[in-house]
Amino acid sequence: MRGRTRGRRAWYGAAVLVVLVWLAAAGPLGSAMGRLSDAQTNDASAFLPVGAESTQVQQEREAFDDSAAVPAIAVYSADGPMGPQSLAAISEDAERVSGEPWVDGEVAGPVPGTEDESVAQIVVPVAESADTGEAVEELRALLADSALEGAEVQVTGPAGISADLSAAFGGIDGTLLAVALAAVLVILIAVYRSPLLPLVVITASLLALVLAAAAVGAAAEAGLVDLNGQSQGILFILVVGACTDYALLLVARQREALRSGADPVRAVRSAVRGTAAPILASGGTVILGVLCLLASDLSSNRGLGPVAALGIAAALVSALTFLPAALLLLGRGAFWPFAPRPDGAASDPDADAPLRSVLRAHPLWGRIARVVERRPRALWVGTTLLLAAAAAFVPQFEAEGTSQLDVFRTEVEAVEGQRTIDRAFGAEAGAVPAVVTAEAGRADDVAAAAEGVAGVTGAQVLTDGPGPGAGQAPGQAAEPAEPRVEDGRVLLEVSLAAPAESSEAVEIVRDLRDGVHAVPGADARVGGAAAVALDTLETSERDLAVVIPLVLAVVLAVLVVLLRSVVAPVLLIATTVLSFGSALGAGALVFDHVLDLPGADPVVPLFAFVFLVALGIDYNIFLMTRAREEAVRHGHREGVLRALTLTGGVITSAGVVLAATFAALAVLPILFLLQLAFLVSFGVLLDALLVRSLLVPALSLDVGRRMWWPSRLSRRPEDAERQERTEGPERPASDSAGTTGGTGPTA
Repeated sequence: MRGRTRGRRAWYGAAVLVVLVWLAAAGPLGSAMGRLSDAQTNDASAFLPVGAESTQVQQEREAFDDSAAVPAIAVYSADGPMGPQSLAAISEDAERVSGEPWVDGEVAGPVPGTEDESVAQIVVPVAESADTGEAVEELRALLADSALEGAEVQVTGPAGISADLSAAFGGIDGTLLAVALAAVLVILIAVYRSPLLPLVVITASLLALVLAAAAVGAAAEAGLVDLNGQSQGILFILVVGACTDYALLLVARQREALRSGADPVRAVRSAVRGTAAPILASGGTVILGVLCLLASDLSSNRGLGPVAALGIAAALVSALTFLPAALLLLGRGAFWPFAPRPDGAASDPDADAPLRSVLRAHPLWGRIARVVERRPRALWVGTTLLLAAAAAFVPQFEAEGTSQLDVFRTEVEAVEGQRTIDRAFGAEAGAVPAVVTAEAGRADDVAAAAEGVAGVTGAQVLTDGPGPGAGQAPGQAAEPAEPRVEDGRVLLEVSLAAPAESSEAVEIVRDLRDGVHAVPGADARVGGAAAVALDTLETSERDLAVVIPLVLAVVLAVLVVLLRSVVAPVLLIATTVLSFGSALGAGALVFDHVLDLPGADPVVPLFAFVFLVALGIDYNIFLMTRAREEAVRHGHREGVLRALTLTGGVITSAGVVLAATFAALAVLPILFLLQLAFLVSFGVLLDALLVRSLLVPALSLDVGRRMWWPSRLSRRPEDAERQERTEGPERPASDSAGTTGGTGPTA
C-alpha cells in the first residue's frame, strides 16, 4: 500500500512539474509569437516559382535597376477638371512628401488623366529599405490633409497593394485566432457539457500554438523556412485543430477509464497508453504529408511544408505532455458538473460485452452500425455514386489565377485607387510591359522577333541615356542611345495589348517566349507580371502531377505499416481521393454559381488535397486501428461494427472541430484563404460524417476479412478468432479502457 501511495505521489509530482514548466515557458514563447509577423515575407518574391524563367529575369533585372524603390501611386479625384491651380496644389503635396525619409528618388507628377480630366496622379518611390506598410500609412495620413481641398486621394500601386495585403494578414494574430478558438470552445462545451474541461483543452492548444510560433519564428530568422501571411494563417488553424482533435481522443479514453472505476492516475495512464500510438501515427502521417510540399517548385508551397510540420509537432508535444498532466491534477473535477462515476462494470465494459450490449450502450452509433450491417454493398455503392456525382464537376473548377486586384474580398483603398486609374487613364494603364533579357549582341533581333508577335505593341531596349533604343518606331527624332549592358546582357521592355494579369496577356507572353527563344544565340528570357502568372500556372500543374502521387505514396506506406495490410490501405486511399474529388466538385459549384468568385489561385487544389488527405487520414487511423484490434478479439464483421460504434462519436466531434477551425480562415479578406477554408472544411465534414461513418465500414464488411490481406488476420476463420479470444490471455485492466483507437493485439 505504501509503495502504491509513493507511486501516486510521484505521478502527481511529475504532473505538477510538467504543468509548471509549460506555464513558465508560456511567457517567453508568447513573446516570440508576437514577433512572428515580423518574420513574414509577403512581396512577390515569396510566391515566385523556383527556377522558372520569370524568376531568372527578376534576378537579372536587379542589375539594371538604379533604384530598388517600390512605387506608390497617389490618385486625386476632384469634382471638376484638373486646372492649373489644382495641379499646382498637387505639386505642393508632392514637394511635401518628397522630404520624407522613406522616399527614394524624385516624386513624379502630377499627371492629369487622359480620359477623365477630373483625375490626376503622382508617383512616390518608396525606398526598398523602408517598411512599405508603415510608409504607405504615413503617405495616406499626409495626403489626407491635401493642399487640394475637396479632392479624394487614394494610394495604390505596388506599394499600396503590398501595404493593404500586409494589413489583411495582420488580422491573423487577433481576429483569426479569436474566431477559431471561440468556435472550438462552443463545440467542446456542447460535447463535454462542462465549463472547465474545454478551457483545459483550449489552454493546451494555445500552448502548442506559442511553441509552434517560437519554432517557426526561429527557423524563419535563421533562413531555414520561408514564412508568409498565408502560411502563418494556416499554421494557426492547423495547430489549434490538430491539438483539439488529439485532446478529444485522450479525454474520451480517460472518461471511460474513470467510468470503469479507475482512479485518476490509472485513468490517465490508460488514456495515454491507449491513444499515444494512434495520435503519434496520425500526427506523423500529417507531418510526412505536408513535407511533401518541399517537392513543389513554388516558393510559397515549399515554405508551407516545414511550417505546417513544425506546427503539428508542437500539437503532438502539448497533447501528450501538458494535457495528460493537467487532466491528472484535475481528476474527475475536470468533467464537472457531469463527472463520470464508477458504474461497477468491468475495467473495459465494451471489451468482452456482447455486440448487442455495445450497440445498445451507444444508441445513435449503434443504430448506424445496424444500418451498415444490413445492406453493406448497397450502402457503399450508393455512397460512392453520390460522391462521384459531386466529383463530376471537378473539370469546372477554374484555377488559372486571378488578377492581383481580385485577391481582396473586401473593398480596400489600393483596389479602388487602381480602378480610378483605369477609368482616368484608359485600359493601357493596366498594360504593364513584359521584360525580356538577352545577349547584348542580339538585342535588335530579339526586339524584331518580339514585335512580330500578335498582341505586342512595341519593344524597346533599356539605354544609358535618353532616346529610343532598338525597336524604335521609324520617324522619331533623336539618335538612339547606347543600350545598357550588364554582364553581357541587355533588357527590353515589351508593351502588351492587354492588362498584365489577364488571360489574354498570359497567352501573348506564351507566344512571345516562342518568338524570342527562336532567335539563335540570344538566350532570351521573358519575365514580368504576365510571365509570372504563366509560370505559376504551369508550375502548379507540374506540382499537382508530382506532389499528389508523392503524398499518396507516403500515406499508403504509413497505412501499410500501421495496419499490416495492403488491401485496406489501398481501399482507404481510394475513398480519400474520391472524397477530395467530391469536395473540389462541390467547390466548383459554390464558387461559380453561389459566390460568383473571379476564379482561383492555381495552388488552391494542391493545398486542399494535401490538407484533406493528410488530415483525413487521421480518421482512417482512428477507425481502422480500432477495427483491427476488435477484429482480432471478435472476428472481422463484429470488429468493424464495434469500431464504428465506439469511435463514431469521437471521429465526428474531431471532424466538426477541425472543420470549424479551418472555416475561421474565411474571416480574413483574402480570396485564396476563403476558397481553402471552404474546400477543407467541407471535405473534412464529408470525410468524417459520410466516408468514415458509412462508406468505409460498409466497404469493409462487404470485402470481409480479405481487408487485412496479407496478414494472418485475413486467413483466420471467424470461429477461430472467437475461440482464440475466449482462450487467450486477458488484457491488463489498466490498459484496456477506452472508446477510441489503439494498436491493440496483433495478428
